[in-house]
Amino acid sequence: MTLRLGDIAPDFSQESSEGPIHFHEWAGDSWIVLFSHPADFTPVCTTELGYTAKLKDEFAKRNVKALAVSVDPLESHHKWISDINETQNTRVNFPILADADKTVATLYDMIHPNSLANATVRTVFVIDPTKKIRLTLTYPASTGRNFNEILRVIDSLQLTDHHKVATPANWQDGDDVVIVPSLQDEAEIAQRFPKGYNAVRPYLRLTPQPNK
Repeated sequence: MTLRLGDIAPDFSQESSEGPIHFHEWAGDSWIVLFSHPADFTPVCTTELGYTAKLKDEFAKRNVKALAVSVDPLESHHKWISDINETQNTRVNFPILADADKTVATLYDMIHPNSLANATVRTVFVIDPTKKIRLTLTYPASTGRNFNEILRVIDSLQLTDHHKVATPANWQDGDDVVIVPSLQDEAEIAQRFPKGYNAVRPYLRLTPQPNK
């Protein structure tokens, strides 16, 4: 199944390290970072889940829940969590789906035979409170994900959902943003962006981030 931006994230029920997950119900009105890893007890995955645990406060500030998934069984997850906690100096504070029957992996097209025939690739889905998919990323098995980039995208999505702006290349929270080209009414622009803007070109109008 091919999932595209704007699609409704498929619902599912699956066991996890924190009990059964009925996905849409569990997600509630939160943003979700759903991410798959190839296998338990592997080095890159261990660092990724450990780093995710350390981002608990950053996720909470953004109303985000993390949810990991692999096709390993529940018993394996529970044993691996102890390793993650010890080696990464943290405590896993989010559920890991035990997708041994590949229900979630199939719904979200996480198994790519040309990469990993029997395991999930490193896929990330950012899902908003309306259950729409807002971001998809797929990494090779040998490359750990950049979770700072995932946070950056969530910051951009949450900002641009509430203001008529877009974020330029390499934008970080607090940097100038771009007024969307569709907004042409100068009175509305003045109201929305009281600090003014710099028109580098008619279509490229930079303004201070409006929620700062």
